[in-house]
Amino acid sequence: MSQRSCLSVILAAGEGTRMKSAMPKVLHAIAGLPLVAHVVKAAEAAGATGLALVIGHGAEEMRKAAQKFAPRAETFVQERRLGTAHAVLAAREAISKGYDDILVMFGDTPLIDAGALAAARQKLAEGAAVAVIGFRPPNPTGYGRLVEKGGRLVAIREEKDCSEEEKKIGFCNAGMMAVAGKHALRLLDKVGNSNAKGEFYLTDIVEIAGAEGLDVVATEASFESALGINNRAELAEAEGIWQGRRRREAMLSGVTLIAPETVYFSHDTEIGADTIVEPNVWFGPGVKIASGARIHAFSHIEGATIASNCDVGPFARLRPGADLKQKAKVGNFCEVKQATIEEGAKVNHLTYIGDARVGAGANLGAGTITCNYDGYSKFFTDIGEGAFVGSNSSLVAPLTIGKGGYIASGSVITESVPDDALAFGRARQKTLPGKGRELRERFASAAAAKKRVAE
Repeated sequence: MSQRSCLSVILAAGEGTRMKSAMPKVLHAIAGLPLVAHVVKAAEAAGATGLALVIGHGAEEMRKAAQKFAPRAETFVQERRLGTAHAVLAAREAISKGYDDILVMFGDTPLIDAGALAAARQKLAEGAAVAVIGFRPPNPTGYGRLVEKGGRLVAIREEKDCSEEEKKIGFCNAGMMAVAGKHALRLLDKVGNSNAKGEFYLTDIVEIAGAEGLDVVATEASFESALGINNRAELAEAEGIWQGRRRREAMLSGVTLIAPETVYFSHDTEIGADTIVEPNVWFGPGVKIASGARIHAFSHIEGATIASNCDVGPFARLRPGADLKQKAKVGNFCEVKQATIEEGAKVNHLTYIGDARVGAGANLGAGTITCNYDGYSKFFTDIGEGAFVGSNSSLVAPLTIGKGGYIASGSVITESVPDDALAFGRARQKTLPGKGRELRERFASAAAAKKRVAE
């Protein structure tokens, strides 16, 4: 089968009115990735060499989005919604290019397993003209039934048309199918619309192919893999299933999740073995974590790279561009953005580091901030190896603190500091004996006078 070419036609023209959203349904996300992008990934994993997206509602928005998750896909607009076969034929130009296999998929089934698609393609390689993907829901009510005889699929029967015997069938239509490329257009063009809705149904090609003496079979996917998304409740359900799969995959690959149900992964999260993730951690897109790191509770990480044996959190926020080298530490209530924290450096607590480099072994005290933005432009702060920055210091960029530099607590540093220099950036303290008591007495007297006037 590896030598067979394959076109995946993904139907994504539905308006999704039940989502109650101005955005096309298939652009709603699971794990930070649009529903339809999950379908594209499954198609590619099953060997699709061509992609055709059939779009309608929000066509321009869909095209722009597709450039990110499917840049080589062709897009076709279904101007009028006249049924699933009509939607597939919107991609006639792509289908006519002579692919061996045509996979017909739906943009709102993000949990589809690539293995189920590959199994359907395998049936085509073995000589079938059509392979329909079915599933066995806990309750088949409402689903079209797959009617088989002698190991062949003879019909897809909608429930309203089922006999009492057929309603007992638990094997149901998932909607997706594989069609041999050499038969696809001929079978699709034979689909009629002599039905109550006057629509062209893709399911009709089963009986059309059978009438021609072609081999039609059914393959089986898991119930979860076939789930379609129609509203936000189902979106949340699918998110839960996806997260459950990913958490299990992470744990089986050597990652410790102390409270798995509280950890949120994005579609592209990479996390190494022997990493420990504490409860209530959120991984946004673009996170890569090497082995042996520890991510403490309530941390929020996005677009960050974390090397081996780093320590992050609790309550840390790593924003895009954060790059932690080996054994770096970013502690509680710290935020790092577009900055490199080099090997063994410590950003312990209540600190903001943006547009900066913190050299190896440097130590930043509580309340340190890099003042990197003047309201118009961003500026860089370079903190050298082994530097020490005392608590409650403001580092006004552009600025360089040399190797081994020492910044006194409470300083506002506006000029670069040479290697091994000590810098103070604060007013000299002045102590006036007895003035504290005098000040309290004065304030108390003024407050009492104010109270008498009010009475």
